[in-house]
Amino acid sequence: MVLWFLGVLQIVLGVRVVLRLIRSTGGVRIEAAMAPRSERVSIIVPVLNETARINACLDGLMTQSDAAAEILVVDGGSSDGTQAIVERYGSQDRRVRLIDASPVPCDWAGKTWGLYVGLKNTDPRSNWVLFIDADVRCSPLLVPSLLAHAERTGISTFSVATRQQLSSLADALLHPSLLTTLVYRFGIPGKATRNRHHVQANGQCFISSRDILLKTDAFRAAQLSLCEDVTMARRLAECGEAIGFYESDALVKTGMYQGYCETWRNWPRSLSTRDRYFGWHEATGLLEVLLVQSLPLPLLSVAYALGASGWIVAVNLALTFTRLGALWGIARAYEWRPWTYWFSPLLDLPVALLLITSALRRRQVWRGRVYVRRPGGTFEPLDKSKTVTQ
Repeated sequence: MVLWFLGVLQIVLGVRVVLRLIRSTGGVRIEAAMAPRSERVSIIVPVLNETARINACLDGLMTQSDAAAEILVVDGGSSDGTQAIVERYGSQDRRVRLIDASPVPCDWAGKTWGLYVGLKNTDPRSNWVLFIDADVRCSPLLVPSLLAHAERTGISTFSVATRQQLSSLADALLHPSLLTTLVYRFGIPGKATRNRHHVQANGQCFISSRDILLKTDAFRAAQLSLCEDVTMARRLAECGEAIGFYESDALVKTGMYQGYCETWRNWPRSLSTRDRYFGWHEATGLLEVLLVQSLPLPLLSVAYALGASGWIVAVNLALTFTRLGALWGIARAYEWRPWTYWFSPLLDLPVALLLITSALRRRQVWRGRVYVRRPGGTFEPLDKSKTVTQ
């Protein structure tokens, strides 16, 4: 009886996922472009103790064309020498400027505060604001390519599905399983939408019109969100803006975490997308991850052992082939794919349980600060005396 009930749910949710994947195929990409544009772009890089990563990030940003009018590095209170590194780069390129945003107020998450302070300090003459994380490595063509894409599509807010760098064999087993949960819930990158339940966003490389960001006050909506990029995108969609999410021609790459342990501990915090907008649509997405992405392989074994009805076996076999197709499809998101990559579906079940647990958890820890979820879905610091976090 339990298998029968699960099978029915898998059919209903599986149809939703498959239709979502079909509808999102054939999307557009951000193509590399060399032609200079007349627009001005302000680049904001929020940092906190980034000595291991900031050099490579700034090296890439300094190769951008003059369209990148300024590079504002907003520091949330680093104690490891990050500020000295940024000041050294500033002496080499007048566009690089350090902004000390410490201490972070108790009613803001550190990264969102850094983005907000950076926006308030941008040159009013800038048409666009590009947000870049310190772990990003970008092509010299990034800025002109983003501007050309905005002109071609007419979309004024979008982010990039960055090329991922895996750190180890173990990371190659875990990371693709986590990444696939996004594809199952939101579809394949390449489209724009005004539906806040369908938007995708990646704060590692996010560009928007400066006027739109100021008009919608998107960062205040995300000031205590632990998935600030998604919350900001949902706020913009709520205000009627179309939000795009696109792959690119190898314009941006990143290594998000140093090893699978960091990936396991930290990514689910934002990947569950639990924020003020979280509702039954988002909860259903997590259920889809569990029943459509994660359970088919285990259920095939159980159904075979118990001699279950043939239709249950057929449903889970079809969903397993869908999962293998997704594994093949997201392979292009990685620069290096060791042999363990192809076994990542084996971690789907623990990953699904991890995301659901993260979405239900009232307490979250990020950068040494404990957050407690409030009734409205936002988080607040447990110890408001600790004001430096990101």
